[in-house]
Order: sequence, then structure tokens, then C-alpha cells
Amino acid sequence: MNRQSLVAKLTLKSMDTDKKITILREGFLVKRGHVVHNWKARWFVLTPDKLLYYKYEGGKRDSCQRGKILLKDCVITCPFLEYENRPLVLKLQAKHGVDHYLEACSREERDEWAADITAAINNLRKTDGKTETNQNDPAECQLHNINLSKVLDSMYDVHSGIKLSNHVEQGNTYRNCFSGSAVVDWLVFMQLALTRVEAVTLASALLEEGFLWTVGLKSVEALRTAGPSQQFVDDSTALYSFSDSLKKRGSVKAETSLSAMELSGKVIKRGYLLKQGHRRKNWKVRLFVLRSEPAFLHYYDPTRDDINPVGGFSLRGCLISSLEDNGVPSGVKGNIQGNLFKIITQKDTHYFIQAPSHQEKMDWIDAIRSQT
Repeated sequence: MNRQSLVAKLTLKSMDTDKKITILREGFLVKRGHVVHNWKARWFVLTPDKLLYYKYEGGKRDSCQRGKILLKDCVITCPFLEYENRPLVLKLQAKHGVDHYLEACSREERDEWAADITAAINNLRKTDGKTETNQNDPAECQLHNINLSKVLDSMYDVHSGIKLSNHVEQGNTYRNCFSGSAVVDWLVFMQLALTRVEAVTLASALLEEGFLWTVGLKSVEALRTAGPSQQFVDDSTALYSFSDSLKKRGSVKAETSLSAMELSGKVIKRGYLLKQGHRRKNWKVRLFVLRSEPAFLHYYDPTRDDINPVGGFSLRGCLISSLEDNGVPSGVKGNIQGNLFKIITQKDTHYFIQAPSHQEKMDWIDAIRSQT
């Protein structure tokens, strides 16, 4: 989940052999099923040559693998934007053509998983005596040869163009716009730019020519302070829109519903955590989103989407405490893994939450306390 797990020299007993394997990274991802195309949260473990995944039962990782993805000769696509309501997906195409779709909880985490998986794939190629050739056609890398009008037409295409939505910043609602990171993701996915750096340069050119406009304080400030070639911000909180002259052509895909007040705050932290149910006392993986101004903690069912929360509460007057791992605290059911903490709301509702690591637990506690 965090960068520490990425480089940790941990070892794990393999479930099908007696040898120990090196863990490069581990954490929750949401995976699309092969037969039934539903989405389920799984615990993933990246090793030098494969990606293993497990179920979580009763708040604890199942000891049996649910599956593995062999990384040799895999092809990774990141970002993968063909799922309209799931912008944080990466695609892994295995050697024999089987496609695996994995969704992270944030753009940063998605890109970190992609970078680590790519590094593992490249290391396997080097081990086989193959050299990674990246001799692209120079014409593809020379952004000054790109027709900006055609790029704009593609962005505005009603079927494959960038999705417009409504955003709230400091109490102001901005309609039919998009974030800087969404533009960069789209340009890379459509292969109009080979890297995120190239995509930022291309987006800056669209901005400089007046095809795109800045929306909100962050992007306006970036335009004022940045250099002439890097005016565009690759960030989920920097907002942009099409110019008014383009909007007159008609509206592309757009959301019509406005965000509720409690969903309008700035996102402080996102991540997958385990939450104990109030009635059945079962443990389920949830995507938690912490916001400020106003301070709310919402949680989403990752098998659905991150638009409509399944629950949430105001952090005003909340109490949060870390629970010890020696024994099962009162009110907690199941064979838990550990790293527990509890939140008591102002209405005296008790939430028991489980983090994937001790560091993640402390990070969440500190972040929530800063908002109470």
C-alpha cells in the first residue's frame, strides 16, 4: 500500500513450494473476474516473476492463493481507460493472451504498481538475455509535429473523448470540466503521448493555444507561476475545461448531478481498509476517502464505483484510538489480522477498522485526528 512495502526485503513462504520468495510490493487491488466480469477486492503480492493474489476472509488473508499472473513476457497498459466509471485501472496481458484488469485506490498508487510491475517484467527480459529496445520513431516523440486541432477533436469525441464532470473547489462548483491528471491519463492511453512528461507538454501547448482553459485556483496559480513550456499541471485537483468556442459545438459526455456538500471537501487521503459491519459483524474491504472542509470520512464498495459512498460520517467530535493486537478487543468479531483502530462518532456509533500494516494504521490515525 505504501512505498515502504515496495522496497521492503520481506520473505514469504510460497504456497506451492517450500522455497522463500522476495516480496517487491503488496496491498489491495480490485480485480475483474475472468468468467463472471464482476469486480472483487483481493490482496496482491508482487514477486520478481509473478503476481499472486488472495482472498480476505473474516478480516484475515486467506492462506490459499486464488491465482497468480506470470510476469514473463507480460504486456502492461497503464492507464487503461476503457472502463468509463473506473479511471484507475491497469491492464496486464499475459504471455498467452489472457487479460487481467486491476484497479487501484488512487492515481498515485496505480502508477506505483505499474512502475514496479514494469520493472519486474524488464528484469525478467534481462535475465533471459534480451535487451529492452525503446527505439521509437523520432517522429512519434516530436510533439511539435502533432496537429493540435486533431488532438482537440479527439478529446471532444462523444464516444472516445475525455469525460466531463462536475468538481467542487472551496465551495464553488465547476461544471463540465476535467482534472489535469485525467487529461494526462487520456493522452497516454490514446497514445498521443508516449510518457506523462510528453503528455504534460502536449497539454501545455493546448492551453497556450487557448483550446483549453484553466478552472479553479490551483490551475490558475500554476499558469501564473510555471514556465512557458510546462504550464499544465498533472494533478487530480487542478481543473480545466474546453474553451467557450468549442463548447458551442454541443456537449460531450457530462455528469448532471452536483456533489453533495459533504462530498465537496478536499481529499486528504484515500486507501483500502477493512471495516467490520455493524449488524453481521463481517469484515469487508472498503475504499476509504478522507476529506477536509468539511471534514468527513466516507467509504465505498470497491466492487461498484467511487462515486456513491455506501456510508460515511462527519469527523466533528469523533474520537479515534489504536487497538492493541494482543487479543481480540471487545466488540470485534472474527479471526482478524491485526492493525486495528476504532472511531467513535459524535452519535456514539463505533467503527472498527483494520489497516493492511502498522504504518498504514498510524498514518490513517494521524490523518483523521488532524480533522477532528
